[in-house]
Amino acid sequence: MTALLRDPLDAAALLRAGALVAFPTETVYGLGADACNGRAVAEIFAAKGRPHFNPLICHFADADAAFAQVRADARARALAARFWPGPLTLVLPRLADCRVELLAGAGLDTLAVRVPAHDLALAMLRAFGGPVAAPSANRSGRVSPTSPAHVMEELGGRIAAILDGGECAVGVESTVLDLAAGGAALLRPGGVPVEEIEAVIGPVGRPLPPEAAPAPTLRSPGLLLSHYAPALPLRLEAREVAADEALLAFGPPLPGAAITEQLSLSRDDREAARNLFGALRRLDAEGQRLGLRGIAAMPVPGGGLAPAIRDRLARAAAPRA
Repeated sequence: MTALLRDPLDAAALLRAGALVAFPTETVYGLGADACNGRAVAEIFAAKGRPHFNPLICHFADADAAFAQVRADARARALAARFWPGPLTLVLPRLADCRVELLAGAGLDTLAVRVPAHDLALAMLRAFGGPVAAPSANRSGRVSPTSPAHVMEELGGRIAAILDGGECAVGVESTVLDLAAGGAALLRPGGVPVEEIEAVIGPVGRPLPPEAAPAPTLRSPGLLLSHYAPALPLRLEAREVAADEALLAFGPPLPGAAITEQLSLSRDDREAARNLFGALRRLDAEGQRLGLRGIAAMPVPGGGLAPAIRDRLARAAAPRA
């Protein structure tokens, strides 16, 4: 039985006991475990059905706590000062005395770290007093959760509890930036636009689009080709829609769809990001109920959070392994 919690102190107590607790962040709900407890970290992979080569992000109460586990250069500290708490994850070299279990970082000599911008998450992390490893709180490869109901649908009965923080404000996962090899490389677009990062540290290398990228090294989560996927097939860049398709609209919707979910009628990228995963879940559930053949997604052009939305849609539409 999965409990629904309101008090972050209760969530912290469960984490100390080695249990799995889903908790809210500004991006999506995370599935948390004590990052220094190997058995608890292994339980994350089991609950999600997640491959062990796919690293986890470790969440901290503040930058000082994060930088006690990884080697932070001047760029990392400048980014932390600007964006933490917030939806930015930094991949940095592990320190020799890093306490985080190697499994949390998929055995690599790097670790993905961030400080979330959510009052309940921060209260839980402060009360817990250590790093919490947490991927998104869903079955591996499926649509990420942005509400307690989504987590219960995915993991109810598999985890101890869900800390209820309502709907997530950003709606797509954190931006992941690799600073470990001397340069700066964007591994995953997300809640912080890369242009804002470049305003702090200068040029950042861009990734290839998912369909063009070689087999990923998985230095961060979110790099699997097929990811964030609904059960129904997803068709991208739709300019028309059939009567037996669901429509994921961005701007004035195309006519003719069986059902429609709107990301943003005004084409606002932040509103669209906030609505993305919830809209995909609703279209998938209703589309399956109606026997539709798939979901058609309208183009989401532009900058800001639009590249993160395009990345998630491309991975959601990729062929399943």
